[in-house]
Amino acid sequence: MEELGDDEFTVIAVALDSEPGAPEPWIEAANPTYPVLIDRTHQLADRFGIINVPTAIWIDERGRIVRPAEVAGAYEAFRHVDPELGRVPEEHTNYAKQMRLTYLEAIKDWVANGADSVHALSAEEIRNRQPAVDPAIEEAHVRFRLGQHLQANGRADAAREQFDRASELHPDSWAIWRQAADKLDNGIAAGPAFSERLAALGDRHYYPPPEIAGMPAPPSDG
Repeated sequence: MEELGDDEFTVIAVALDSEPGAPEPWIEAANPTYPVLIDRTHQLADRFGIINVPTAIWIDERGRIVRPAEVAGAYEAFRHVDPELGRVPEEHTNYAKQMRLTYLEAIKDWVANGADSVHALSAEEIRNRQPAVDPAIEEAHVRFRLGQHLQANGRADAAREQFDRASELHPDSWAIWRQAADKLDNGIAAGPAFSERLAALGDRHYYPPPEIAGMPAPPSDG
C-alpha cells in the first residue's frame, strides 16, 4: 500500500494474540512498512464484531467507519483441496488471487474518491451490517478476559475452563477459539482440533465473502 502513501492513507495492522512473546517474532520477520499493534485483550474483536483474521475496517479521516468489519479479501481455498491430487485446484487458487486484487482495487477507489466511492457505505448500510447485540457474545468476551487474567496468574486449568466456555457462548468466533488452541511451531492453530472444527462448519463459510461491488462469484466444485 506504499503507492497510496501520498494520499494520506495508512494501514494499521492489529494482531489479536493474547500469548506473551507472540506474535513479535513474526512481525519482526515480516518487517512491515506500516504500524503493527498487538491487541492482547481482544478489545477490537469485542467492539467491532471481529470473529476471524484477516478482517478489515475502513475508517475515514474524520474517524468514522466507512465499512464495518469484513473479511479483507481472503478466500478459503484450502477447503477445496482435491483429495486425489493433494492440492487446491487451479481455479480456486486463481480465484483467491482475483479476490485479493478486487479488494485492493476497492480500497484504491475509496482512497481516490472518498465518500463518493461506490464502496463507501451509507450510515444505514453500516448499521445493517453491524452484528446485533447478543448477551451470550458479550458474556463470551468477558469470560475470555477472565481467562486471560487467570492464565497470567498461573491458573492454567481455570483459564482453560473460561476459554472453553467463551467458545461455547460465541461458537462463530475463531479469534476466541484460536487463543487457547494448540498451535504449530509457526504459531498457527492448524492441528487436528482445527480440522475438526472446520469440518463442523458444513456449508457455512470460514471466510464469509465480503459484500463489495465488483467481487466475482467463487468457482464451484461441481
